[in-house]
Amino acid sequence: MKMSDIIADMILDMFDDGSSTIQIQRNDLASQLGCVPSQINYVITSRFTPEQGYRIESRRGGGGCIYITRAGEKSTAIMALINSIGSEIDERSAVAHVYNLHYQGLIDDKSARLLTAGLAQNNFKGAPIEIIDNIRARLFKKMLTAYID
Repeated sequence: MKMSDIIADMILDMFDDGSSTIQIQRNDLASQLGCVPSQINYVITSRFTPEQGYRIESRRGGGGCIYITRAGEKSTAIMALINSIGSEIDERSAVAHVYNLHYQGLIDDKSARLLTAGLAQNNFKGAPIEIIDNIRARLFKKMLTAYID
């Protein structure tokens, strides 16, 4: 298992007590896991984003800490993702979002497979290359909206 996955799992485990906000001491967590603090930052900024239903707040001074707040409902997190998708999205980014939704338990296995299949590049054969990412973004938003309705 990669260090990023270990860090993410450890942070997610902190939410298991039912609280919607956790407090992390970056340096303490890094020393616990035997990694550098910048790895903690990387995981937080890449896996705990607003698009994935999280709000990050950093406090300086007194040792400093990071507060991570998780959206209360699945639909809130999915709507945040929908709102964050611009007018275009490439296949790699779309699949990463689907992976993160699944990883966080916001969508089930079957839904993740369906979304990934629907957003695949080979579905757009024959379409002008300059509009494929635009079509994919609109399609992704529609599929996510249908999921939460």
